[in-house]
Amino acid sequence: MSPRRLLPLIVIWVLLNGTHAALACTACYGQSDSSLAKGMNAGIYVLLGFVGLVLSAVAGFFVFIVRRATRLQAVAANTQPN
Repeated sequence: MSPRRLLPLIVIWVLLNGTHAALACTACYGQSDSSLAKGMNAGIYVLLGFVGLVLSAVAGFFVFIVRRATRLQAVAANTQPN
């Protein structure tokens, strides 16, 4: 058999025999008090914290840039000859 004909058969075999790994976890079944669901929630909160931290850092950078530009404009206005 050539590899071109063998590849689709292998893919079909893997899809048919690998379905037991795709069963839903306890969080998906509605058992929200399991340790798996608690761990998943903790992971979501940590990731939300990191997103908030990065967004705060970006906002702080832009505040720094605006303040610096304002200060440099004030210095430039005071040092120009009349």
